[in-house]
Amino acid sequence: MHASLGPAAGELRAAGDADADATIFRIAAGQHGVVSHWQLLGAGVPAHVIAYRLRRGRLRALHRGVYRVGPVAPPYHREMAAVLACGDPSALSHGTAAALWEMIPPLGAEVPVEVLCLRSLRGPGEGVRLHRVCRIDPEEVCLMHGMRLTVPARTLLDLASCIGGRNLERALAHAERRQIVTRDAIEAMLARHHGRRGAPLLSTILRAAGGPALTRSEAEARFLDLVRRGALPRPAANVMVEGVEVDFIWRDRRLVAEIDGFAYHTGRAAFERDRRRDGVLAAAGYRVIRVTWRQLTTAPEEVLVLVARALFDPRSPETQPR
Repeated sequence: MHASLGPAAGELRAAGDADADATIFRIAAGQHGVVSHWQLLGAGVPAHVIAYRLRRGRLRALHRGVYRVGPVAPPYHREMAAVLACGDPSALSHGTAAALWEMIPPLGAEVPVEVLCLRSLRGPGEGVRLHRVCRIDPEEVCLMHGMRLTVPARTLLDLASCIGGRNLERALAHAERRQIVTRDAIEAMLARHHGRRGAPLLSTILRAAGGPALTRSEAEARFLDLVRRGALPRPAANVMVEGVEVDFIWRDRRLVAEIDGFAYHTGRAAFERDRRRDGVLAAAGYRVIRVTWRQLTTAPEEVLVLVARALFDPRSPETQPR
């Protein structure tokens, strides 16, 4: 009997499979469960091994040459797949980047992933919306969760081209509240892209007296719009005064406006809480006016008159809408 010269072919295949799987899992672990064809080839995984795993469902094609590893879809796998499919120097942008920066609410899986890319890029296909540009400045791209995305100032500029003024104002306010962007950074971005679509809107909101207001409900948004239409002084929104958070305040007039919406001002407990808040503010020398959703929707002119009188005639006893 001849002595064995080495492991059997089946053992070699098993060892090769284990090495390939280890390589695939290692790369995917740092990329939200997603790998690219070229990454695998570069790491030594042969093309026929990749093809075999695709046939068996161990790799699932998301875009051309981009695969998800296994049946479970981890968080951010769609965003990671889009970045890999588009390649350097592409970056997540617009609404996708804004959601990652928490400037806007999270987007659903039905919303395409938005990517800033060069004009020459061939699109990866369904589920990705491309925004083609001639050049992507490296200073306008950073990393988050291992993915390239536009920096906050560039994200706001891009966002300005595709959403309305009210929503852009909220996004800007969220960014400022989270301290992820400065006005100087936005001003510099506007100077660099002064002719870009959306730049005038972002500039207008940025330079508005008092800065962007962060609203927490449609009622608050309607009230702010009403104040603007009446050309009244702009209040600060959702700030702390004497240990309580108020909806709107004109500090120089010692005037607070509270918006009684359905979600936060119903029931006896809410009524008592609001009166305690009013008492704290009154003791500190603030006047408080309260406006309801019904008044905003059915009698906005009366609300406007009420606010104007309170602002410009502090002696007026009419500080509560009827």
